[in-house]
Amino acid sequence: MSEAFGGVYRGRRVLVTGHTGFKGAWLSLWLYELGAEVFGYALQPPTDPNLFELIRGAVFSSEEHDQRGDIRDLATLESAIERVRPEVIFHLAAQSLVRESYADPLGTFQTNALGTANLLEVVRRRSQPCVVVAVTTDKCYENQEWEFSYRENDPLGGHDVYSMSKAAAELVASAWRRSFLQKHGLVRLATARAGNVIGGGDYARDRIVPDSIFALSRGERIPVRNPRATRPWQHVLECLSGYLCLAAGLLTAEKSARLEELQSAFNFGPGAASNRTVEELVTELLKHWPGGEWDDKQSANAPHEAGRLNLAIDKAAAVLSWFPVWEFNETIYRTVEWYHAANGKTLRDADDVLTLTRTQLRAYAEAARAKQIRWTRA
Repeated sequence: MSEAFGGVYRGRRVLVTGHTGFKGAWLSLWLYELGAEVFGYALQPPTDPNLFELIRGAVFSSEEHDQRGDIRDLATLESAIERVRPEVIFHLAAQSLVRESYADPLGTFQTNALGTANLLEVVRRRSQPCVVVAVTTDKCYENQEWEFSYRENDPLGGHDVYSMSKAAAELVASAWRRSFLQKHGLVRLATARAGNVIGGGDYARDRIVPDSIFALSRGERIPVRNPRATRPWQHVLECLSGYLCLAAGLLTAEKSARLEELQSAFNFGPGAASNRTVEELVTELLKHWPGGEWDDKQSANAPHEAGRLNLAIDKAAAVLSWFPVWEFNETIYRTVEWYHAANGKTLRDADDVLTLTRTQLRAYAEAARAKQIRWTRA
C-alpha cells in the first residue's frame, strides 16, 4: 500500500484539517496506510456516532497528532501548524451542508471562505516549503441546470450560501496563489472540486444516504426530498484518490509549465454512468437493504437545491492520469456493506468495523490496480 502514489507519502508529515469529519477520517486512515505521519486539526466530531472514533486509535498516536481547533481561529491554527511543520496539507475543514447554510449563513461563510484564507495566510507567513490541496465542492459553479458537465473554467457562483461560500473559497485560493504563493514558489497550492460523495461512515443529517440508513435502521420509510434531482454520485475513496494524486503531483513536479498547470482547480467526479437521480440511488440502495421503502417528500416551501449537477473530469484524466474506479452499483454495494456491519455496533466493536474499513480501502486499491491506473504504481 505504501508504494502507491509513487511512495511520496511514506515518512511525510501530513496535516488534515477537518480530520474528524467523514471524508477527513477516511483520508487520515489512507494516509496512515501509505506510511505518512498524520496530524489533524478540527472541531469535535460533528456527529455521534462517527467514523473518526473508529479510526482514531489506529492513526493518531498522541494529542500532538490529534488537535482540536476552529479553522476560524487564526492564532490557534497558526500555533498548530508551527508545531506540526507539515510538508503537505489537505484542507477539508468546512461547514458542508446546504440546508445548514440556510440556518447559519454567517457561520458557513466564515468557516468556508475566511477559514480558507486563514490557512493560506498561515502558510504564507511561514515561508516554508509546503503543498496544499484545498477541497471545495462541485456546487461552487454557477448552476445553469443544464445537461452539460461543468468544467474547471466555467463561472463560479451559488444560489445558496453554502455554494457561494465554496465559490468564495476558490477565489480566496486563486488570489493568495497569484498574489503571494507563486512569487516565492515555496507553497504549491491547488483546489479540488468533488462530486456528491457517499460511503460508509457518513452520519450527517440532511444527506440522502445517511438519512436513508437512519430510517432503515429504525424500520421507517426513507424520506426523499428531491427524487428527480441528478447528482454525480461517487464513493468517498474516488475523490480522495484524486486529492492524493494532485498533492503527489505538486510534491514531485519540477518548476515548469506542468507545475503551473497543477497549481489550479481540478474536478474529481464519477464516470458519466454514475450521474443518477436520487430515486435511482435510493432504489439501488434498497436492493442491498431489502424490505425498506421510500416516500416522496417534495415540498414547495423547501429551501432551494439544484435539480441537475454533473462534473467533467477530463482535466484530471489528462493532467493527472486519474480515473474513477468503482461503478455506481459497486459504490452503493460497498456503502451499504459498511453500514450493515456498523449498524447497532458500539465502540467495543470498533476493531471489526475498522477492519472492514481497511478491507474496503484495499479492495478499492486492488480494483484500481486491475484497471492499471497510474497512482497504483510505485
